[in-house]
Amino acid sequence: MHDLPILVNITVALVAAFAGGIVARLLKLPPMVGYLLGGVAIGPFTPGYTGNADTIRQLAEMGIAFLMFGVGLHFSLHDLWVVRRIAFPGALLQLLILAPLVILVTTLWGWSFPSALIVGLAVPIATSTVVMLRNLMDQGLLNTSQGKAVIGWLVLEDLITVLILVLVPTLSSHSSGPIWQTISLALLKAAAFAAIMLIAGTRLIPALLRRLSLTASREIFIVAIVLVALGTAIAASAFFGVSLALGAFLAGAVINETTLSQQVESEILPFRETFTVLFFVSIGMLVNPLHLIGHLPEIAILAVIVIVGKYLLTLIMGIVLKWPERTTLVLAAGRGQIGEFAFILGETGVAVGLLAEEQYSILLAGAIVSIIVNPFVFRTLPATQYVLRKMPALLSRMQQQPQQQEVSGATYHDHVVIVGFGRVGEHIIKVLGQLQVPRLVVDLNVQRINTLNQKQIPTLYGDVANSDILAHAQVDKARAVVVTIPDETAAEIAIMNVRRISSEVPVIVRATTQEGLHRLFARGATAVIQPELEGGLEIVSRTLSALDFPREQIDEYTDCVRNDLYDTSKLTPEEQHALEQIAVRRPR
Repeated sequence: MHDLPILVNITVALVAAFAGGIVARLLKLPPMVGYLLGGVAIGPFTPGYTGNADTIRQLAEMGIAFLMFGVGLHFSLHDLWVVRRIAFPGALLQLLILAPLVILVTTLWGWSFPSALIVGLAVPIATSTVVMLRNLMDQGLLNTSQGKAVIGWLVLEDLITVLILVLVPTLSSHSSGPIWQTISLALLKAAAFAAIMLIAGTRLIPALLRRLSLTASREIFIVAIVLVALGTAIAASAFFGVSLALGAFLAGAVINETTLSQQVESEILPFRETFTVLFFVSIGMLVNPLHLIGHLPEIAILAVIVIVGKYLLTLIMGIVLKWPERTTLVLAAGRGQIGEFAFILGETGVAVGLLAEEQYSILLAGAIVSIIVNPFVFRTLPATQYVLRKMPALLSRMQQQPQQQEVSGATYHDHVVIVGFGRVGEHIIKVLGQLQVPRLVVDLNVQRINTLNQKQIPTLYGDVANSDILAHAQVDKARAVVVTIPDETAAEIAIMNVRRISSEVPVIVRATTQEGLHRLFARGATAVIQPELEGGLEIVSRTLSALDFPREQIDEYTDCVRNDLYDTSKLTPEEQHALEQIAVRRPR
């Protein structure tokens, strides 16, 4: 075992993350919290097995690269431009107000100015995208006007964070020359690299991936994607002296503008998720629980600034700047936390000697507290809105800017919920539309959601296997639920989630295997369709019809096979009887 240090450390880190993630989900906390605590468990400050921090940290660098590559894949200047009147003043004002406040507080604790500056920058602009998106999906808000405002704000924060990651190394004591010269040189290098990526990269990388996609080799295509993500990040660091994060971010942003972005995202997802988990574990390994016990007041103050300070400041800005009421409340609730970008920024500060590991632990602890509390803050949205409506002076000021009209969950009734917008789902949507049956589509593909929105078809963005999105679809008021996704595991979970809400609504599900038929029925499906087996049954039916056997008896036989879950290995008495009736009426 000692000859395989990398393999051992990857395995141990993933086991710790898995255990922590399971516990976190059971406690209804974000899995990120479990990953961080898993890192604490195998860190050098707790008893038991200690992972090799250097090895795991190097693996975590890959996690940062894949994480930023994924951010780039979702980066959209259009999303930012649509909500520019909210995102630009909101993000900049929070930075200008909260950063000096955090710097003042941390310097009163005796921290150096560079250390205080790192934390001061992390608090206003390092909102966790992972936590934010999950909360929006769980509340059914992601593809609403409020959700779009949040996404646009996150896009702007991504840009600011990338810029800060470029500038942080210039503040290091290892930097030579005047600070303005160092900063100017860093910005010049970053601009040069960005120019090369936007001019040459937009031509070469998409062309390469398109050509490789035609080779019919999935392995080569996946290797190319990983190479683009990691190779660009390493090239950015080696030749331009900028961070791995910037290189990976720009590589993702370049691919995002192509038609291959969805395919690239699906292929890179396992790598991104795995190495991002290792990144969170490596962060947790830096935390010394005993040290944190001695700094509980600092952790509490930092958590209050993040949770309460960001919430109140966003609320005040919404009133002063006349943002829509609901948008303001959603922004305020979502912004009361910090996450992965704070970790990346803090780790960069530790790497260049600007932030001590003990100080980083305090930032991590405050972030974890904010992540744990944030879902509960989201759940107070109805109560907060009720209280605000008791204050007509404030409410009238916020409503001076018109709210975008959208479908409300309260309007869902006698509708059909369609889970998945593939070829099967698209056909059902068209048929129901022609019959004027109300439809609501639930999907996890942003491009498909946007396509449906352009056609004025109601949608909800979310993962039916991992969130409460079906509750927002109000399946208890639906006439039927149709699950068209090919993933049988996700379909099983979707059925269970539907049955928790309603035991009566018909659920029609697509299966991909014979075994899946039985599992899906066992979970509570009303009808399960296996396209391949159904196609085989239709071939039998058409063959018998071509031989002039009577249609009524043919239909009786095929119905018996369906009732037996397409099991053709043996004949049931009903199937035997149907075949005998067909034989009796054999054409002469």
